[in-house]
Amino acid sequence: MNSEEEFFDAETGLESDDSCEVSFKDALVFDSKQVTDGSSTQENGLWERRKALPAETISRNNFSVWSILKKCIGMELSKIAMPVVFNEPLSFLQRISEYMEHTHLIHKACSLSDAVDRMQVVAAFAVSAVASQWERTGKPFNPLLGETYELIREDEGYRLISEQVSHHPPISAFHAQSLKQEFEFHGSIYPKLKFWGKSVEAEPKGTMTLELLKHKEAYTWTNPMCCIHNIILGKLWIEQYGTVEIVNHSTGDKCILNFKPCGMFGKDLHKVEGFIQDRSKKKRRVIYGKWTECMYSIDPKLYETQKKAEKKTGSDPKKQERSCEVEEEDDELPEVQDTVTVIPGSALLWRVTPRPSHSAQMYNFTSFAVTLNELEPRMERLLAPTDCRLRPDIRAMEHGDINLASAEKERLEEKQRAARRERSEDDEEWSTRWFRMGTNPFTGAEDWQYTGGYFDRKYTDCPNIY
Repeated sequence: MNSEEEFFDAETGLESDDSCEVSFKDALVFDSKQVTDGSSTQENGLWERRKALPAETISRNNFSVWSILKKCIGMELSKIAMPVVFNEPLSFLQRISEYMEHTHLIHKACSLSDAVDRMQVVAAFAVSAVASQWERTGKPFNPLLGETYELIREDEGYRLISEQVSHHPPISAFHAQSLKQEFEFHGSIYPKLKFWGKSVEAEPKGTMTLELLKHKEAYTWTNPMCCIHNIILGKLWIEQYGTVEIVNHSTGDKCILNFKPCGMFGKDLHKVEGFIQDRSKKKRRVIYGKWTECMYSIDPKLYETQKKAEKKTGSDPKKQERSCEVEEEDDELPEVQDTVTVIPGSALLWRVTPRPSHSAQMYNFTSFAVTLNELEPRMERLLAPTDCRLRPDIRAMEHGDINLASAEKERLEEKQRAARRERSEDDEEWSTRWFRMGTNPFTGAEDWQYTGGYFDRKYTDCPNIY
């Protein structure tokens, strides 16, 4: 679009473009006397991230999802408008950034000299990326075309930028990079959702790529399937299932992870088991645990010895698998009888960060997720005008105003439709700002590539989407 209505100067009160080139540290240090909203500071005057949302979870008791979904069985849900009450106050772009909650695992992998040791930590990182989804039954807001999200964590040593590069189909691209040039983590996700009567199945199509620059290694994988049960009645619960194959394109090593379906009696609920094999297909390590809890690594011989012992004692009954598409009469959450049984000789790879005690009153957010939509001091003048934090519907929901959130969501959706009609009338194609379609150099497949430049803070040609 070329009209002035679609673009605007986003200097946000700064005197010139050059003044945009400031350190993000400016947003983290401030005079405590300026604080008026009750935020706390550390003794050295540094701003401290929040530990709670402004308002508690909005109740869904008076709303019926069945009235919306009853005609959608077997269909994709990407084009179905859902009431805002079924959302959580985050954009899907912010939800993607939760992959970075356990960035310490990437730093750990960078520090290891052995390729197999690096692979098992990368595998733990791939599992940790889905851990925050447990009990997160709210739907993130669909990003608007051109919407962006930036996340800079100097304490964790990285920065991330993501952009909604396509609306139909909905595709979100992201790129994270180490502040010390140790790693790059990037990918694009096209979530396909289907409703099966009592559950919603989510297929997160897209490839994750992690580059460990010091070791000149690149790993790729896809995320497991996800199913949300009891959409209509009962307690909502989530399972992840499917095979995840992590490939080290430099060494030829592979890690095959099996996210196990729940099973008839819940025996395999949350379980993940797999192994690392080298280029010659020799098993080097076995990996096991739960994606909601922790992951361990062990020598294959010790693992096989343990499994043989279990069979002798009869503690390993035949597994009853299931899929989301084949519904059973009883879809209730199975009771988990125990946590991970640690085999002697195992090494702990990762353990989930405990959630805050009041998480249930905050859409079951982790401590990390609670911070994602926070407008840090002086941040507004640094953000692109397309950043999720500036979306009025998400901001209203975060503050518990469901009526304003619903009205703003409808306004933004209509504005997006009007912009699409205008482009169609002018015979114009949408142009992405920070990502371009290219080829993943490691898989050879089409992939969205970050073009750079976002953190130069030049936003004068950003679209007016809010």
